Amino acid sequence: MLLEVTNLTVHYGTVQALNNISLEVDQGEIIALIGPNGAGKSTALKSICGLLKATGGEIKTGEVIFKEESIKNIPPHDLVKKGISLVPEGRRVFPTMNVLENLEMGFYTQSSNIKKLLTERLENIFLLFPVLSERQKQKAGTLSTGEQQMLSLGRALMLKPELLLLDEPSLGLSPNYVEEVFEKVKKINNDGTTILLVEQNARMALEYANRGYVFKIGEIAFEDTGKNLLENDEVRKSFLGEY
Repeated sequence: MLLEVTNLTVHYGTVQALNNISLEVDQGEIIALIGPNGAGKSTALKSICGLLKATGGEIKTGEVIFKEESIKNIPPHDLVKKGISLVPEGRRVFPTMNVLENLEMGFYTQSSNIKKLLTERLENIFLLFPVLSERQKQKAGTLSTGEQQMLSLGRALMLKPELLLLDEPSLGLSPNYVEEVFEKVKKINNDGTTILLVEQNARMALEYANRGYVFKIGEIAFEDTGKNLLENDEVRKSFLGEY
C-alpha cells in the first residue's frame, strides 16, 4: 500500500466537508475519485497534498499515511521531496514563461548532479509530450488549453514522483484533448507512477481507473473496480446520468 487515508473528517469553519472517510491507493494503481460538485473529492485531495490549510480547511480527525509515514498537514513543498506531485485544477502554468522554463520550475528542489539529471528528465518529458519539445521557446500562456494541460503534467513529472495527484485533468478541454490526456495518464502509469485523480468526467475516469471511490455529500457511497462501478445500476443512474 502506497497511500492510506483513514477515518478522515474535515471542516471548513463550521461546515463539515468530509465525514469519516477512508481510502487506499496501492502502488501501481490508477484510482479515481468521482461524484457531484461539493461532495468532498477535492477536499480529500487537498488533505493528501498539504493544501487544506491554505484553503481554510482543517482536519478534525483521521490520518493520512504515505509509505508508512504520517503526512497529515505536511506543507506541499515537503511532500514534493517525499515523492508526491500535484497537477492542479485549471493547469496553473506560468503564462509569461516559456515551455522550457515552466518545466525547469518543476525541477527546483533538485540539488545533486542537477545539469545531467535535468537533461535526462527533459528528454523523457519531450518523448512523452512531443508537442512540448516543438514549443520549448513558446510562452505557456499562448498554448491551447490542451497543450497547457500537457505542460502541467510534464512539470509535475520532472521530479519523477511515486504518486501523482491529478485534480480535474479534463476540465475545459475539447473532446479530442480529453482522450489524449487520459491516454497520457495511462502511459505515465504504465511507466511506474501511481495515480490518484479527481475527475468530473466520471465515465472516462472509471474506464481508465483500476478502482474508484464515489463520493456523496462528504462520504464515500461506493467503492469498487472501475469496471464494476461502470456496471453498477445505482452509480449509472445517480452519477453517470443514465436512466
